[in-house]
Amino acid sequence: MHLIIMDDGMFQMVEVTKQMMEHIALFGKVDCFDLCDIIRISLTTYHDSWNTHLMNDGSGEFYGCICK
Repeated sequence: MHLIIMDDGMFQMVEVTKQMMEHIALFGKVDCFDLCDIIRISLTTYHDSWNTHLMNDGSGEFYGCICK
């Protein structure tokens, strides 16, 4: 799975790593869409006035996921 992140006007695909998932516990089967939502909730903060999800590590704006 890759995350789609926009930083300085450029879209980037960032591969999801074990480090990103270390604080996430999954107790059942999840599909790609559910996993994308779980990652978005844990790695981003929603800014209402900007209507966007910003990555907590400052790497850019979260746009979605690509599953392979």
